[in-house]
Amino acid sequence: MAPMLEGFDRFDFTHHGVTHPVYRAGNGPAVIVIAEIPGITPRVIEFAQRVAALGLTVYLPSLFGIPGRAPDGKAMATALRHVCVSREFTRLALRKASPVTVWLRALAKQAHEESGGPGVGAVGMCFTGGFALAMAVDRRMLAPVLAQPSLPFPLGAARKSDVGLDTASLARVKERCADEGLCVLGLRFTGDGISPPERFDRLRRELGDGFVGVEIPSSTVPAGPKAHSVLTEDLVDEPGHPTHEALEQVLQLFRDRLLV
Repeated sequence: MAPMLEGFDRFDFTHHGVTHPVYRAGNGPAVIVIAEIPGITPRVIEFAQRVAALGLTVYLPSLFGIPGRAPDGKAMATALRHVCVSREFTRLALRKASPVTVWLRALAKQAHEESGGPGVGAVGMCFTGGFALAMAVDRRMLAPVLAQPSLPFPLGAARKSDVGLDTASLARVKERCADEGLCVLGLRFTGDGISPPERFDRLRRELGDGFVGVEIPSSTVPAGPKAHSVLTEDLVDEPGHPTHEALEQVLQLFRDRLLV
């Protein structure tokens, strides 16, 4: 196990014949943190530790990559090759969630049973950003966070505005926002073409007040127009900085919805 994952316990979770390792830490209601490509990087682990420090149990499923490895070019290429050939991931289909979201919903069910509380939260990042939205069809999902959601990859106008859900699933999330007060929180940088503004515009139209979109000027971080990962690689961990305020907004959502 990577040194940064000390304090996490590892177990294998299987659903419908699909097995992935999961790293778990903390106590209290559950939050599923779904890593971005290339996997569970040191910055993803740091974010997970912040979540656990709130008095929550954080679950880190390892869907690709080597846990604890820094996001260098080789790690990125290896992870991309994996998701390109895996049937668990649907990269380009319109109005369709990746099959792995079924596995994640089953993990969330078990996490809720193990950890208790009113429900669970989830954070998806980049490639997995929209997975948290797909998990929100279940009533136990109380705090879904979409960090720079990039699927389906924005190749053309239709894909830029697609939110990665079929019609029935999107209707279910809309119903939960209207009837249950579900809040879907989205984060992106203004210059991020991988997570286009049209996707947030669509979520605002569909979910109304149920969607809170936080769009951070790319000029505020060192990476500038290349900035992408709000909560991890491009986080400027200084009070008052827009990315730090976005992080605090995520943590506050978990406090408000799970620690009641």
